[in-house]
Amino acid sequence: MIEEHLRAGTSGVLTRITALIARTGATPNTLTLLGFLGMAAAGILCASGSFFFAGLVVAASCVFDALDGALARVTGAASPFGAFFDSFLDRYAEAAVYGGLVIYYAGAGTPWGVEAAFFAAIGSLMVSYARARAEGLGVECRAGLFARPERIAVIIAGLVTGFVLPALVILAVATNVTALRRLLCVRGATLLPSRPPRSP
Repeated sequence: MIEEHLRAGTSGVLTRITALIARTGATPNTLTLLGFLGMAAAGILCASGSFFFAGLVVAASCVFDALDGALARVTGAASPFGAFFDSFLDRYAEAAVYGGLVIYYAGAGTPWGVEAAFFAAIGSLMVSYARARAEGLGVECRAGLFARPERIAVIIAGLVTGFVLPALVILAVATNVTALRRLLCVRGATLLPSRPPRSP
């Protein structure tokens, strides 16, 4: 998955940057909030049709999203609430961008755009929910290709190139396929037939 490759390739750089940020007294939750506010601003830009600038803002917001966790590790400030707060705002952040696109396409009289953005939003939320709920059941579930980093990469590419509708169609299909894959993953992990004990 993209997420693991990014972490492996940028861990050293992030550590050096976060060491500098730590000197300012900024907290991981502050960076998380700044990243969310950036995505909310991107949603407003999407609603107004400023797709290129929205893509740049989404890309910039991803920097904060990467730095908050790194800062928590460097400063020893990692906490269960911090992890929850990060995931909590991540869902609202994605919804803000999709919501902006729904507003734009509704105003432009493009039903396909509204539907694609809607199903992309639902699929994205279900991918994240499936993993969280599975982990609550004690099942590791990262099946499928369209976790958050992959989704954000497609959103950025679509916004900065102007191919927003094709990107939304890809997301609408791929996120829901990923959610279904995770459903099957959990089904397989929880419904495995129990083996009878071996006779001595």
